[in-house]
Amino acid sequence: MRLIHRSQWGAPATSAATYIASTRGVKVHYLGERYTSRSHDRCDDYVRDIRAAHLANKKENYSDIAYSMLVCEHGYVYEGRGAHKRTGANGNYALNSNHYAVCALLGSEGMTKPTDAMLSGIRDAIEYLRTHGDAGDEIRGHRDGYATACPGGPLYAWVKKGAPRPGGQDRDTDPPPAGSGTRYQPPAFPAGLRPNSKSPSARGLQKVMKKLGFLAASVPYADNYGPQTQEAVARFHNKYTQFRAPGLKHDTAIGPRGWAFAHTKAYGGK
Repeated sequence: MRLIHRSQWGAPATSAATYIASTRGVKVHYLGERYTSRSHDRCDDYVRDIRAAHLANKKENYSDIAYSMLVCEHGYVYEGRGAHKRTGANGNYALNSNHYAVCALLGSEGMTKPTDAMLSGIRDAIEYLRTHGDAGDEIRGHRDGYATACPGGPLYAWVKKGAPRPGGQDRDTDPPPAGSGTRYQPPAFPAGLRPNSKSPSARGLQKVMKKLGFLAASVPYADNYGPQTQEAVARFHNKYTQFRAPGLKHDTAIGPRGWAFAHTKAYGGK
């Protein structure tokens, strides 16, 4: 995943948008206006222009750029409001609460067909929001439940197919550390993540446990915080006993401190 954090494209590091614990999934958007293909060094200019236009919109009274994430034709993912922030792009309060919004830098005129790199980037953004924002499994178009042509014919056709990764290769992508000069910040501990429960965040925990060597690479990712994930967490606690619950020798429940440490250990460098 080629993730560009807010501070890297010129926005404040944290969005002022309202916190949201989880969503049913993600809605895919496009720009709905003319857009022309451009070199990647000009894409962040366009993202900044979108944010400026949204902040200047007195009718909608946006607190920030409306989208959760944005994806350019080169496959780079720009952090918009980000995970655990309610979007402003889906049409009304209920729709904004039910789904995150991922916007492709794609037009209704000019460049109207997504590149393979863009489609792969949208998948990356969806998986990132599942891992870090407790997004559910739903992948829909903006027009689903709202009167709009968004996200346009070509992109919506891809969404209706289940938003497959180009080439038929679905992959689990590690969330990378922050870019040069930016300190890595682990994601917030997800509510509802506990043994014998189902949560999209279980996948993120499994990725971290695999990266740290506590879970076998052959174990498939799943929303279920089942026995194999529990044993991996117990092995993590046996090595890093400071995160184990007092009085427990076999602690299978990851806690907020252990979650943050594990992510930083896996993705934040030394």
